[in-house]
Amino acid sequence: MKKRKLFYKVEKYLDHKNAIVVTGIRQVGKTTLLKQLFDHVKSDYKVWFDLDNPLDQLLFENTDYHAIYRELVTIVKSGEERLFIFLDEIQNLPAITRVMKFLIDHYQVKFVVTGSSSFYLRNLFPESLSGRKFLFYLPPLSFQEALYFHNKVDLDQLLSNELNDVLKQQSLYHYKKQSEEYLRYLQFGGFPEVVTTVDDDLKKMVLKNIFSSFFEKDLRLLSDFREIRELRDLIRLLAPRVGSMLDITRIASELSVDRKKIYAFLDFLQGTYFIHLLPKYAKGIDRSVAGGKKVYFSDNGILNLLGPITESQLLENAVINQLAIYGELSFYNYRNTSEIDCILDKKIAFEIKQTGTEHDYKKLSKLTDKLGIRKKYIISQNFRDMYGIVYPQFL
Repeated sequence: MKKRKLFYKVEKYLDHKNAIVVTGIRQVGKTTLLKQLFDHVKSDYKVWFDLDNPLDQLLFENTDYHAIYRELVTIVKSGEERLFIFLDEIQNLPAITRVMKFLIDHYQVKFVVTGSSSFYLRNLFPESLSGRKFLFYLPPLSFQEALYFHNKVDLDQLLSNELNDVLKQQSLYHYKKQSEEYLRYLQFGGFPEVVTTVDDDLKKMVLKNIFSSFFEKDLRLLSDFREIRELRDLIRLLAPRVGSMLDITRIASELSVDRKKIYAFLDFLQGTYFIHLLPKYAKGIDRSVAGGKKVYFSDNGILNLLGPITESQLLENAVINQLAIYGELSFYNYRNTSEIDCILDKKIAFEIKQTGTEHDYKKLSKLTDKLGIRKKYIISQNFRDMYGIVYPQFL
C-alpha cells in the first residue's frame, strides 16, 4: 500500500525521545500510517496495541507503572534495548498519557500513537507532557496525493511539490492533463477509501458510512440525543454557508439554540476536524479571534453529500483545504465592501474564481497594495492565458 506524504516527514522523528502523535478526522488513514511506521522501525523490540480493544487496554490500567514496563519488556523479550510502543486510538483510554509520561521519563520508551481529534487530545495531554511529544495532523488526501494513489504522479514529484514551484504559470498541456481528475476530486474529496474506490455509487456509499461513523463515535461526547439532533441541524445549516462569514446570532435564531451552545458546537466540530474556521486577516497585532469567521468543511466529499452546494463553493472549499497544507490561512474583509478569499501566512493573497480575469487581478492588486502584501494570485479553475494565474489542480 502506498504511503501518505506525512509518512516521510514523521519517519525522521522515530529515533527522537519524544512521543509521536498523529491526529485527524476518522477514517483518514491514521491506523494505516501507524502500521507503516511500525513496519518501518527496524528494532525487534516493538509492540502494537489497539485501544479500541478493551483487552489491549488492560495492561495500561495498572496503577503500578513500573509493572507496566516490566510486562512490556516480557512481551517483546527485551533486555536493556529501547522499547517502541505503538498505540492506536488513544482517546479510548485517557489515563494513557500519565503512563506515557512516566515511561518516557524513566525508561526512554518511544511511543508512536494515533488519536481521532484535537478535541480529545486537548483534554488528554496535560501540561506535564509538554516538550515530550511531536503532534502531526493527517488531513484527507491532497489532490497531489490522490494523483499519486492513481499512479498519475510519482513519489519524487509528490515529495518535491513545493509552493514556489506550484505558483509558476502552468501550460495548457499540463492543465488539461489533470482537469478531469480534479473535477472528480471536487465532487468526492480525499478520504483514502473514497479515492481508491472506482465506482461512483460506491464512493457515495463510503462517504455516507464515514459520515455515519462520525455521528456514532465522535458524538458520544455529547450529553444527550437532543444535542446530537441540534448538532446535525447545525451541520446542515453550515453546508450552504461554506465560504461565507458566519452570523452566529442568525444561526442561533434559526435553530432556536442559544449563541453559547452554537459556539460550543463549532468548537467541537473544529476540534474533531469536521470543519475549520478561517479567521479575519489582521495586520500587525494578531486579532484573529475577533470578528466573524468563514466556515469550510475538511473534505469536499462530505460537503457535497450534505448539498445543495454550488460549483463555486465546492471549488473554494477544496482550494482552502489545499492551501492549508502550506501554512496559516486568513481572509480579508473590509466592511463587507471588498474581500480577499485567502491570505497565506500574511504574505501571499489568493482570490478563487471559476474563471479568473484581468479585472479580478487588478482588483486584487489594489487591495494587496493597500495591505502591503507583495505576492498575489488568481486561482482559476478554467484556463486563462494571463499573468498571475494559478490552477487549483497543481496545488
